[in-house]
Amino acid sequence: MKRVFTGLLVVLVLLAAVAWAVRGKIAVRLMERRLEAAMTHPVVPSLPDGLHVAICGAGGPFPDGDRGGPCTAVIAGKRLFIVDTGEAAGRTLGRMGVGGDSVVLLTHFHSDHIDGLGNVALQRWGGGNLTTPLQLYGPPGVERVAAGFAEAYALDSGYRTAHHGPVVMPPSGAGIQARPFAIPGGQDSVVVLEADGVKITAFKVDHGPVEPAVGYRFDYKGRSVVISGDTAPSPVVAKYARGVDLLVHEALSTPLVTLIREAALKAGNTKRAQIMLDIQNYHTSPSAAAAIARDDGVGALLLNHIVPPLPLRALEGPFLGDARKVFTGPLWIARDGDLISLPAGGKTITRSSLPQ
Repeated sequence: MKRVFTGLLVVLVLLAAVAWAVRGKIAVRLMERRLEAAMTHPVVPSLPDGLHVAICGAGGPFPDGDRGGPCTAVIAGKRLFIVDTGEAAGRTLGRMGVGGDSVVLLTHFHSDHIDGLGNVALQRWGGGNLTTPLQLYGPPGVERVAAGFAEAYALDSGYRTAHHGPVVMPPSGAGIQARPFAIPGGQDSVVVLEADGVKITAFKVDHGPVEPAVGYRFDYKGRSVVISGDTAPSPVVAKYARGVDLLVHEALSTPLVTLIREAALKAGNTKRAQIMLDIQNYHTSPSAAAAIARDDGVGALLLNHIVPPLPLRALEGPFLGDARKVFTGPLWIARDGDLISLPAGGKTITRSSLPQ
């Protein structure tokens, strides 16, 4: 009996070894296929003509395993624009297959909206034979941000050119070039870029004491998207969202943030409790964002910059509150990898997911 048991054990061990080896070979083959698809079928050129919004960071400043720092990619035709570059933005864009030459636009300079900028610039430089630096648009102050990141990455850029050579990593393609814009006095917006059929308008938002702070509207071939940036409920956001196909609006749940505040108070962490109180006055609740979408005839509403994190799907209902009753059109809570598509020449709006 002992010999039979020992024999069975040996057989099981051998089978496990074979299964492990086969599993490894299958995994390598799957990796080969995925790499082949990524190299030969990049996302941006493969999308139909129109406006597309890819979420490369749906979270806020809180640690969140499911959502990276604020980052929204807008694809207009074959052009790629990235609004804000929160932590993990570059890596998330890479996993999604959204790469190539790009332009970055910042809504404001809170750390959670810019702390991934260096990696986004590096991935752009290393991902293609580009000989010009990343173009960075933003309100006054963007020059300091660009200069700071350029200096922080200066040694790294030199190392990479020395290692790979100037043909692969041309020095002129490294770094960041600031493109500051200012909204004229007495106005609430300015067109910051208009080329290749796409028009990008920056408008003021209410994120005081953070000043300046803006949102962006994208118009391309009859389709339109507004990205609110961080803001309290704002009539200016409502103005530029009027009749828009898709409104991407930040959202903070006061009841859930209050739970964090109460827990901090119980733990004696008065500093954290005060922060949880302070952040409520310069953000927008899901219901208030839904009211803007309802009152201004928005086609669909995508809530992003989700605060606080939602580690359980069951928390999405409490997070939304009565938002779905306020706005009865398509309403989604953004997740990293979301792709919202607005094909040119129509009114359709579809939601799908890119790899993560």
